[in-house]
Amino acid sequence: MPLHSDKASIPEKTGIPFGLVSSPDVPTVRQPVQVSLDPEQERKLWRKIDLHLMPIISLMYLFSFMDRGNRNVCLIFIGNAKLEGLMTQLHLTGSRYNVALSVFFISYGLFEFPANLYGAFLCECGWLLFITLLITNERMSMGFVKSYPQLVAIRFLLGIAEAGFFPGVAFFLTMWYPKYKLMYRIALFTGAAGAAGAFSGLFAYGIAFMNNVGHLEGWSWIFIIEGLVTIVISFIAIFVLVDYPDTAKFLSIEERQFVEQQRSIGIGDDEEGTVTERVLSAFLDWQVWVTGLMLMSFMAPAYGITFFLPTILNGFGYSVPISQLLTVPIFVLATISMISAAHFSDTMKLRSPFIIVAEFVGMVGYIIQITNASTGVKYFGTYLAVIGMYTGVPCAVGWQVLANNLHGKYKRAVGMALQAGMGNFGGIIASYIFRIQDEPRFILGFALEIGFMCMGLIATVVATYVYHRANVSRIVRAKREGINEAEYAADLYAI
Repeated sequence: MPLHSDKASIPEKTGIPFGLVSSPDVPTVRQPVQVSLDPEQERKLWRKIDLHLMPIISLMYLFSFMDRGNRNVCLIFIGNAKLEGLMTQLHLTGSRYNVALSVFFISYGLFEFPANLYGAFLCECGWLLFITLLITNERMSMGFVKSYPQLVAIRFLLGIAEAGFFPGVAFFLTMWYPKYKLMYRIALFTGAAGAAGAFSGLFAYGIAFMNNVGHLEGWSWIFIIEGLVTIVISFIAIFVLVDYPDTAKFLSIEERQFVEQQRSIGIGDDEEGTVTERVLSAFLDWQVWVTGLMLMSFMAPAYGITFFLPTILNGFGYSVPISQLLTVPIFVLATISMISAAHFSDTMKLRSPFIIVAEFVGMVGYIIQITNASTGVKYFGTYLAVIGMYTGVPCAVGWQVLANNLHGKYKRAVGMALQAGMGNFGGIIASYIFRIQDEPRFILGFALEIGFMCMGLIATVVATYVYHRANVSRIVRAKREGINEAEYAADLYAI
């Protein structure tokens, strides 16, 4: 594939080859060569990288986090397992089921920050593979639990194991893709959450017929089989994933350099000060907390309806097997919507409009649930609720990275972990707001989810306004100082 180099002009009197600069006082050094590709070559390069990284990452996320909405068996699968005998066998009476759901998010939120910071110091792929195998071990253990205390303990350990995976993968992708190609890739692997929702309903329907196989209930086989598949995928990933572009053997030297120079535009890794100062700067950055509220406004409703969707559909009057199957098309459409929105967001270089639309779509879906509408209309409302929430998750995650506020490797790792931690603390709330005494309409739960979305709309509008004012100020200052648009455009906030 022919590549072109933008060679800097060298004074003729030096008489030295391109790339070398010499002076009487300074030793000869080699300057980096800027590699450029035509649009078709660039498109083929990013497609090559996508085909090498995204399928295995998406599969790891699909099978390692089958139950978590972005994205793990104890959300979607535990929701299906609830209908397949788990409630009866483990005596999950009263609020026990809710406690078993929420304890996962306590450990998950507490360990997300240290896990992602630790991962920033390590070989990124090795860290992700270690986490995946740890998750698999805990998940398979869930298939053998015989009591409520055992379930709670495994759920807590599972939260610790999973804490570093989602922000770790998002951080890993920032080491490969430039900022206006990132959201689509985040949506591709986050879309595995939607696929997990669809697959888990279909899978749970089939596993229901495995009751008493090996003296185990059908719900136990849900966790065991999924764990075995994850192990196979993890071993494949060992030979496929690559830490950074400059170590990628499947790319030529020129391609590696092109990826590095493109990725560095707007997402710099140069940082000043100690690691402690860099970590503290993430904690003190207001944008981390505002985008965290945005993510929570999507995650709490997403977790809520993911936990209880099979039960909600069962409350519409459908049988247990039919309730499982009816979840499949909902999550399929949510996945398509998520990836499509991210694609157009990257293409148009706009973020906030997609977040606002996703909030409104989800809100309409939840409002339908608290009305006296017919079963068919309410089923349609579940489509809107899931589509809105799942579409908004990668938009909120991507906006924090792409808004240009997380410069530096360590600040970016900490900021993304804090944001994801806030989002997943919404899962604790979602675990308790759909109460047994509120079945089958769950009016309190749906009303609180609408409140979360209102919070997200306010946070989005505030952030958009502040970013707009900051951009206007930067443009005015740049023009006053005679800086051309090509130089200051990369420093503007994404809106």
